[in-house]
Amino acid sequence: MLSQEYLEVAPLRHPMPAEVAVDEKRCRDIQAALAQRRTAYSKAMDALSTQAALLTETAAWLVATLRAGRRVLVAGNGGSAAQSQHFAAELVGRFKRERRAYPVLSLTADTASLTAIANDYGYQEAFARQVVAFGQQGDVLLAFSTSGESENLIRAATVARQQGMGIIAITGNRPSRLSQEADRAILVPLADTAMIQEMHLLVTHLLCDIVEQELMVNMSITSDTGN
Repeated sequence: MLSQEYLEVAPLRHPMPAEVAVDEKRCRDIQAALAQRRTAYSKAMDALSTQAALLTETAAWLVATLRAGRRVLVAGNGGSAAQSQHFAAELVGRFKRERRAYPVLSLTADTASLTAIANDYGYQEAFARQVVAFGQQGDVLLAFSTSGESENLIRAATVARQQGMGIIAITGNRPSRLSQEADRAILVPLADTAMIQEMHLLVTHLLCDIVEQELMVNMSITSDTGN
């Protein structure tokens, strides 16, 4: 709690420096950027809707994996590393509904393991080594990548295949080595890296919503049958 002395001397607001005051040109630039994004997203959403069957199939596969008590391992680099943690957090924690936690593990969250593996074996092994440690037959590896060409994700996919795991790739709009390695590949119809990442967030929320809803329905049916 702030002290009374601080409250008496501190200004209510920090004054804005004159050189950063809003001007019309900055406003026009932002309006133009927003309009450009709106147009690009509108086209991307139309194109993504043509992959509705693939998205549904991918969600169903995740549901079946978690329902069977298997794990989903998630990985990515940079912004996609954050996205992999976001995906895991929504299902280990909660997206929209109160329910049990699901076994979804982000391979980007353990900095000690990541840096140890990268230091000892090279960064290309950062995820593959963890797939060996945590992945088992019947599990799924979900890889986020804007380019689909990250060597450490391709290595992880190769090892996942050897482990008897399934592979889902969520990438940008171009076919890539990662999308070719995957059993299911969702190619977001955008070329700009930042916008691909933003659309990956939409895909994350779509998948998490369906997975959560379907698993809760299944649990309810099982519970009712048991009684």
